[in-house]
Amino acid sequence: MSGLVAAHGRFDSKMGSRMVERLAHRGPHGSGHKELDEAWLGSRYLSIVDPQAGDQPLSGGANRDIWLVGDGMIHNHRRIRTRLGADRFSTESDLEAAIVAFEDHGPGAFERLWGPFALVIASSDGQFAVGRDVLGLSPLYWVKDGRTTVFASEIKAFDKSLRAHVEPFPPGHVWTPDGGLEAFREFPGAAPVLLQSRAPHEDPPEWIFDALRETLIRAVERCLAGRQSVGVLLSGGVDSSIITAIAARHSAAAGRRLKTFAVGLAGSGDLHAARLVAEHCGTDHRELVYTAEDAIEVVPEVIAGLESFDPTLVHSAVPNFFVSRLAARQVKIVLVGEGADELFAGYAHYGRHDVGEELHAELLETLKGMHIGGLQRVDRVAGALGVEPRLPFLDLDVVELAMALAPEWKLVTGDRPAKWLLRRAFDGWLPDEVLWRRKEQFGEGTGMNDVLREHFVSTVTPQDFEAEADVLQPPLRTLEELAYYRMFAASLQGVNAQATVGRFVDA
Repeated sequence: MSGLVAAHGRFDSKMGSRMVERLAHRGPHGSGHKELDEAWLGSRYLSIVDPQAGDQPLSGGANRDIWLVGDGMIHNHRRIRTRLGADRFSTESDLEAAIVAFEDHGPGAFERLWGPFALVIASSDGQFAVGRDVLGLSPLYWVKDGRTTVFASEIKAFDKSLRAHVEPFPPGHVWTPDGGLEAFREFPGAAPVLLQSRAPHEDPPEWIFDALRETLIRAVERCLAGRQSVGVLLSGGVDSSIITAIAARHSAAAGRRLKTFAVGLAGSGDLHAARLVAEHCGTDHRELVYTAEDAIEVVPEVIAGLESFDPTLVHSAVPNFFVSRLAARQVKIVLVGEGADELFAGYAHYGRHDVGEELHAELLETLKGMHIGGLQRVDRVAGALGVEPRLPFLDLDVVELAMALAPEWKLVTGDRPAKWLLRRAFDGWLPDEVLWRRKEQFGEGTGMNDVLREHFVSTVTPQDFEAEADVLQPPLRTLEELAYYRMFAASLQGVNAQATVGRFVDA
């Protein structure tokens, strides 16, 4: 995880320095910047793969004249090193693979990269390119200011004079000054392709479950790579529990004991389930019990970091804040279960579908919007506390496999509960009461939803709501949402929420 700032065109370096410092929380290991003709690169970085030589901006190329600032991780960097020749590399940083690939392929390098990333590359001969991974796992925003284009990892990095026109940089795209914005990779899983001839009531063959299990295990193992300590945010739900079971086995085989972290109000279902999983998997488990007053107090800080006011995100972001803060005292990397519900139809509203094709279309649309929804919560809350979140369920291998499966297997029926495919694949890995536990959203399982809703509804009058609800389209839906919007507007002055904030308008 890092915070990047970059610009192409004439740019005030003092503005760049201000922007970089607003991202200090994303990069506790250091900062740096590089000025080139028509380009400025700056970074606050957290060095994971190569703490000794992973400073940013990172330089490379035959003449050390290509520079990069980036956020995320290149999963296939070792394969790139092997293919292009280890002698061309001078550090162990995974991001150097992007520099060497850029030297050979220019902007075409981005389509050869696998993993979560947001990268800006510039060279002394005037080349400049920006790219973001196809799922939008790594955040990136941009704004055009006259002839200058400015980029940053978070909205809050931009000066107030620029915020009104800031927009998310589209995932799966590359931008160059000459070529403009171009897609470099299609979104995965546009259509299911596996075993479409099978009737919906037929069980998948066993190799489907084997493939799901093996692919997710490999994804978790990739997320455990690096020299920094790793833990799991263990909510007690099936998704984070499966991640914990895999990571605990891997850690034990390496002679380590996995750290897990859980939070909730006293007596919450999540805390109970997390304890069961931690005991079953033999993890070094830490938990925090917080009060309703604690939760209410941190909401303004959470919204400022979250860069959103959507109630669904706020409800889950508050416990996410507490558990990330707890984990930050012990580890620098946390594994998170985000993405499983979107891949395997885990949320309750998916249960209204009885036609596989319609379900698949909604899952695909939800995945495409995650970069300004659930992923934003995961990234901002952890990032605000100097912790790097990693998401095994959104590893591209896992996404491509899950979205290739016949969607009829994801429909909720009498004998197939939500996420039946995933649960079945890991049968025996967890206690049954956890593996087959009813889905609760993070804010629900921790007890947050009612606590926050009841308090913040009381802070807004019906008259205020009638006067202010139309500030956005669709209008704000509830008194609670208006309360959060006011905090958002106060902390991120000048931001165009219409262009930057994803909202669950059908919730």
